[in-house]
Amino acid sequence: MIDFHFESDFNLQDIEKFSDWVTRVIEGENYEVGKLDYIFCDDEKLLAINQEYLGHDTYTDIITFDYTDGQVMSGDVFISVDRVKENALKYNVGVHEELLRVMSHGILHLAGYGDKSDNEIGVMRAKEEEKIKMFHVEQ
Repeated sequence: MIDFHFESDFNLQDIEKFSDWVTRVIEGENYEVGKLDYIFCDDEKLLAINQEYLGHDTYTDIITFDYTDGQVMSGDVFISVDRVKENALKYNVGVHEELLRVMSHGILHLAGYGDKSDNEIGVMRAKEEEKIKMFHVEQ
């Protein structure tokens, strides 16, 4: 089950389309959908989570808590809408595209992809692009 929670004035349009896309992204990585919660919040909420759980005192766009069991993907994906909007400007892309990038990034972490080394980052970016393109493909 995929749920979306909004702790700011942000809201997704057409939640069913996003849910369908997330399902296809997960299944495309050979996982089943377990319990996946997307929590959209502001910078301050995500900073507090980053400080409390990861010991980092920096803003970030996403924090993912992994509860995956075998091939059943589950987790909590916290996304800072503030960071998504700012990064869209910084990277000269639309907010919608940046949102899809970050949402898929969380799933890819749950599927075991990393982003610490240059090689991992390259693989992650390619997979993100692949997943973003899937959003516009109807099933």
